[in-house]
Amino acid sequence: MMNKEGNSYTLVYASIVVILVAVALAFVSQTLRPQQAKNEAIDKMQQILGSLHVTTTGANAEMEYKKLITDSYVVNVKGEKIEGDAFVTEPAEELNKPESERKYPVYEAMIDGKKKYILSMRGTGLWGPIWGFMALNDDKNTVYGASFGHAGETPGLGAEIDKPAFGKEFIGKKFFNHEGQFVSIAIVKPGKIAQGKDYVDGISGGTITSQGVDAMLSNSIGAYHEFLKK
Repeated sequence: MMNKEGNSYTLVYASIVVILVAVALAFVSQTLRPQQAKNEAIDKMQQILGSLHVTTTGANAEMEYKKLITDSYVVNVKGEKIEGDAFVTEPAEELNKPESERKYPVYEAMIDGKKKYILSMRGTGLWGPIWGFMALNDDKNTVYGASFGHAGETPGLGAEIDKPAFGKEFIGKKFFNHEGQFVSIAIVKPGKIAQGKDYVDGISGGTITSQGVDAMLSNSIGAYHEFLKK
């Protein structure tokens, strides 16, 4: 029988406890994973619908999504439809691929009998990732609505990008100028203007986050510009 007062007993006992805890945590993680995946999917649906000015709860998001989103697909940098699932395509992962291999998600919706195109955005704020969805009218140029999210921007400052008020600033703005050139939509300091393109006011006190949104719009929506020109 092992001496309970010895170091060997302590080490064996500690090892067994660690193993049991690890097994328990692995079991809990595996058990909760399907629910976590479902919650993430619901949250994504709510963000997509948010760009269409549709507010949902966790209970009705999936129903509203299926009712309003009429089609979804992915396109390449040439604007061509290619094989892939828009909903499971993660822009953050696509950015790690060569440009020629990237997939860009597109969602279509019908609102009051008119088609809307929802495009996915991904960028970097002050403290981490920022993202969003931009809904365009059937001219593939004029903004119908927008929703934004962030991983950890400063509350009361950069974190304000996920408020509906910020997204509403984009309504009616255009990504292409009168000559048909993609110029994006600028984010400017309140009281300032941007020459030759549409613009919205950035977040007061959230300069770095606003700059991140500006770059995200240019890069993410810019990646769709061949699709939008078709």
